[in-house]
Amino acid sequence: MSLYFEELDYRPTPIGDLSLRRRRELRLGLDVFEIKLGEEHLMSSLFTASEIALAHLSLARLPGDGLDVVVGGLGLGYTAQAVLEHASVASLIVVETLEPVIDWHRAGLVPLGAELTADPRCRFVHGDFFALAASDAGFDPAAPGRRFDAVLVDIDHSPDFLLDQGSASFYGEAGLARLANHLRPGGVFGLWSNELPDDAFTARLGRVFAQAVAEPVTFHNPLLDRPFTQTVYLGTAA
Repeated sequence: MSLYFEELDYRPTPIGDLSLRRRRELRLGLDVFEIKLGEEHLMSSLFTASEIALAHLSLARLPGDGLDVVVGGLGLGYTAQAVLEHASVASLIVVETLEPVIDWHRAGLVPLGAELTADPRCRFVHGDFFALAASDAGFDPAAPGRRFDAVLVDIDHSPDFLLDQGSASFYGEAGLARLANHLRPGGVFGLWSNELPDDAFTARLGRVFAQAVAEPVTFHNPLLDRPFTQTVYLGTAA
């Protein structure tokens, strides 16, 4: 291994080979952490603006304190960290289907791991987010049927570009309605997408939630030296 590239961990999983890598981006003078599933890039510490915006845009729609939040998809932890920046948040459950990702945070192999594991409000749950969303028991194994003020999801690349076809039903009206059952009145569903806003999906959200919007998040891509736009979808329960 050179100083410019290191594979920190590599493990087979039921949906493909998972790896955690650190590489030196010489043009920018910084270390970049990346998670790959097979040949797919799941997450990079170089591009985090929209993952952070997912938390801030969602929680900005919730007044009051003592908020209980679920994040589906741990990744490198940027959405979870942004949630915990809000003093109004009382508890955070992060649901992650790939157990190695949780291990990396607990072992401090990723930059935010120590911070997330040290926050008493944050708890990791190893499980299939989509199966839990479709269930009556929901996301908290210690409190079946518990409802939340916000459920934020950053797992698939977009509602149409899935990591695994097993999640396809989640993005239909019936799947979104089952997710909404886990929200308190006025609660917020937030969804990250790597694509530009999709009017058809926003309309679908609007048929399930009392309010639905697509928020473009534009940031500078330093590798391509041009702006890049991703999307945060927001649905507010009646």
